[in-house]
Amino acid sequence: MGEEDDGVDESGTALAPDLQPAKPEAVRRALARAGHIGTNLRASVRRLMAALAARGEHEVSRIRARFHSPLHSEWLAAVMGITLGVSFTVCFVTGMVDYLAQHSPSWFHLPVHPVNFFRVTEGVHVLTGIIAIPLVLAKLWVVYPNFFAYPPVRSVAHALERISLVPLVGGALFELATGIANIAYWYSPMPFNFTVAHFYVAWITIGGLIVHIGAKLSLTRDVVSGRHGRAAKGMVTNTEVIVAAKPAVAAGLDRRGFLAAVGGGAGVLLLTVAGETVAPLRDLALLAPRNPTVGPQSLPVNKTAHGAGVIEQAMSADYRLVVGGKCRHPRSFSLDELRSLPQRGAGLPIECVEGWSAAAAWRGVSLPMLLEMVGAPKGSKVMVQSIESESQLYSNSVIDPEHAADPDTLLALELNGEVLDLDHGFPIRLIAPDRPGVLQTKWLRQVTVL
Repeated sequence: MGEEDDGVDESGTALAPDLQPAKPEAVRRALARAGHIGTNLRASVRRLMAALAARGEHEVSRIRARFHSPLHSEWLAAVMGITLGVSFTVCFVTGMVDYLAQHSPSWFHLPVHPVNFFRVTEGVHVLTGIIAIPLVLAKLWVVYPNFFAYPPVRSVAHALERISLVPLVGGALFELATGIANIAYWYSPMPFNFTVAHFYVAWITIGGLIVHIGAKLSLTRDVVSGRHGRAAKGMVTNTEVIVAAKPAVAAGLDRRGFLAAVGGGAGVLLLTVAGETVAPLRDLALLAPRNPTVGPQSLPVNKTAHGAGVIEQAMSADYRLVVGGKCRHPRSFSLDELRSLPQRGAGLPIECVEGWSAAAAWRGVSLPMLLEMVGAPKGSKVMVQSIESESQLYSNSVIDPEHAADPDTLLALELNGEVLDLDHGFPIRLIAPDRPGVLQTKWLRQVTVL
């Protein structure tokens, strides 16, 4: 077809002008209009964002200036951070010892001697957790203006630092709150297994602490050493004009007074709780949840015979201690037969994972002597089982070869010169050097050589 066919349909009828194909010039004009609209839209968005940014910076500056204090300083933040880092690390390490002692993998067991090793590590764990309470609160108060920062994130390192605060602060508050509930035996607010939750959140918290230390290490070093030019100034960097315009505060704590107040609070908590495990401080233990001298035969009881449901079996005239497993001469012993065997005395502490401990005088049958009587191989592990239902936590425990071979590992019949009280495990209980109290099984019914 020739050029004369332009503008007609297949039947030869001419097309209306508005139905004819768009010319390139019209397309260019439409694209230009769209581009102009886009440019205007982008400019409007930029103006809106700038206005919001200005508004946000103004509000942040106003808030920070209103709550300004010379104590919100990088120097104090660094000092409190170092103190908390040390206390959290000590608490974490001793807490791992505590957890591994209760849930021992094959590669770990506590040493037999010194007999007070677990008593010290558990006491340090609880006490460092308690004195960390005022340290955490003081640290949060010193640095809280930093939560109102503009822009919220300045760099990748700054973003990493701020993200690390979530597991660090959240984990620390969780650990402290549940730890205090645990030593106070207040388990109703915790719909989870305390030991397991405390263990895993501790790892999350220490992970956040490591990241935070990495992000703040250089600044902390410079501030503490005096190389940081702003060490003695408030952390309100984007409101200096506002702050400078305010008159100086004549009264109030200075940095030294603030540290003294925080340290004094931590010291008071230490002195009023440490008596749970440090005997010379016992008279000062006004805030301690448990007095380690109050209870049957001058020792506390965590679980009574009634609570364990063992009274009838423990008091039965037909009671027998069954000794068996991988030994040549398995047999059972009546209570009178056990009393007729050579008795050994040992001064051993009883250490509770809730933080209290006390020394006591025990007397009974030495476990290695009993194992020799039944022909158990040397170096054997031993499991002891309670009359208490096997469904109950810690109704049995495994004794590693080193503890099983130690002559001070006793099947105790007496406590502090008296027949063992029913609530302390009558007719017979395990007491061994340097083991958590939950593994010093009470109301024994069976000893199995593994």
